[in-house]
Amino acid sequence: MTEKAENPSTPPRRRAPAMDPDQRRAMIVAAALPLVVEYGASVTTAKIARAAGIGEGTIFRVFEDKDALLAACMAEAVRPDDTVAHLESIALDQPLADRLAEAADVVRGHLGRIGAVAGALAAAGRLERMAPKPGKDGRLPDREASLVRPRAALAALFEPDRDRLRLAPERLADAFQLTLMSAGRLGAPDPLTTEEVVDLFLHGALVAPREAR
Repeated sequence: MTEKAENPSTPPRRRAPAMDPDQRRAMIVAAALPLVVEYGASVTTAKIARAAGIGEGTIFRVFEDKDALLAACMAEAVRPDDTVAHLESIALDQPLADRLAEAADVVRGHLGRIGAVAGALAAAGRLERMAPKPGKDGRLPDREASLVRPRAALAALFEPDRDRLRLAPERLADAFQLTLMSAGRLGAPDPLTTEEVVDLFLHGALVAPREAR
């Protein structure tokens, strides 16, 4: 029985272009992040490799060891790029309360991802090893960097209403960011909703005199 000849008009399959080390690292971290949240530091590199669709040995061609991979996952969770992009895409022609509600959901989602990864590593006693070391001023450089760019994007959301604000947009952005961080703390028994956070921030804790009657 003769084999069927290959159709000469069918173009040969081409391999996907090879990734450079940075692309490979990013791809592995993207596959590892949800597994770290689910399994913590006990997740195996074999499981991560399966999720990434690669051989386990490929992980160790771009990461020195498993701790280096876990540290990269923590750094990726903290990285604010996607959060800033979402904040910058919020339409400025909306009312201020709607802008802030949309921004609050974005920032709280980012903080939740950080908390999920940090919590998973802390439960296994690995967070301290993964965390960046403070600089000479006592600040954590990665943490500061993760706050500065979102804060600037938040300030831009206040800018259209500058003429009727009690404080400069930059100061309000700083206060709003701190409010969101406090409202989103882990373990809160009855966390504030996004609508409650925005309403309290814009109008304070007291009801209007007409409503208080």
